[in-house]
Amino acid sequence: MRPLAAVIAALLWLLPAGAGAQTLLVGVAAPLSGPSAILGKQIETGAGLAAEANGLEIKTVDDACTADGGAAAAREFAAAKVNVVVGFLCTEAIQAALPILKDANIPVITVGVRTESLTDRRAKTGWPVYRLGPRGDDERNAVAAILTRLWQSELFAIVDDGTIYGREIAETLRAAAGQAALKPVFTDTFRPQLDNQIGLIGRLKKAGATHVFAGGDGDDIAIMGRDAGQLEAGITFAGGENMRAPPGDVPYAVGTLMIAPPEWADVAYPKVLAAFAAKNVAPDGYTLPAYAAVEIAKAASAGADTSGKGLADALTGHDFSTAIGPLRFDDKGDLSQSLYRAFRFDGTRFVPAETN
Repeated sequence: MRPLAAVIAALLWLLPAGAGAQTLLVGVAAPLSGPSAILGKQIETGAGLAAEANGLEIKTVDDACTADGGAAAAREFAAAKVNVVVGFLCTEAIQAALPILKDANIPVITVGVRTESLTDRRAKTGWPVYRLGPRGDDERNAVAAILTRLWQSELFAIVDDGTIYGREIAETLRAAAGQAALKPVFTDTFRPQLDNQIGLIGRLKKAGATHVFAGGDGDDIAIMGRDAGQLEAGITFAGGENMRAPPGDVPYAVGTLMIAPPEWADVAYPKVLAAFAAKNVAPDGYTLPAYAAVEIAKAASAGADTSGKGLADALTGHDFSTAIGPLRFDDKGDLSQSLYRAFRFDGTRFVPAETN
């Protein structure tokens, strides 16, 4: 028996470390063709770097941002027996994929789909989806919560550009202000894309407004700030995440507020940014969220192994340490805390604003 035991021991010694453990296989769904291919490449790159850093395997499939592409990708993931899928940017693709992935017992961490019903209907659909990013209503709810706190002692006004986006975000702020016993001194709908907004500024100044939320594009808010400065109106303007678009011909006025999620590169851990730099990869767009999604997949898999429960259970109600900070999913699969913050334009860029 001793010679046999010695042979077995020798053979075990020759096996690679961890050979008995199953390597986590992560599916990556991204639009690698069509108009969204640039964004899809960001997902593929971020997930790939995370898989390399964490010793995981990935299987990347082009979902083409279409229903047919999403369904085909889901079937391919199911056939490959992936443990979890990350990615997806388009509602059509993920909605077609989820019924197939549900039947295969494969949870999904989406980094870009904001459609509210995706998680709101979980009790009915049973879809195992988790959202690593904002919901569709997160922006307007954040605007309402942050500005009613910041402007409770200010003479504020609310204007919008008449679009669905502008009206919805302005109306949510109006309703929240009313619930907080606050009343705007002026409300109006402005005409967008004008060379100047002097008429609007005159009406705001006459109403005594010192702070104005504008539901609209960043270019219009920049023009309002410029014209208010020229008329010495003393008005601070605020807007939503549309203001993060590439700058136009008119710069924002110093002090202009933006309610938006942070730039991920500003909150990512230096070690991760160094790893990106070593690979000559820019940490922009969806690269860091995709990286974080893979990190969460690994941690949840380890949690499932320890608890003996399924991966979906391990994803719900647990804190995950990621490259972009701590994250947690609630019972519906949404992030338990809003990503939106207040930022102030300092003359060069938007920096975190003091909200206490």
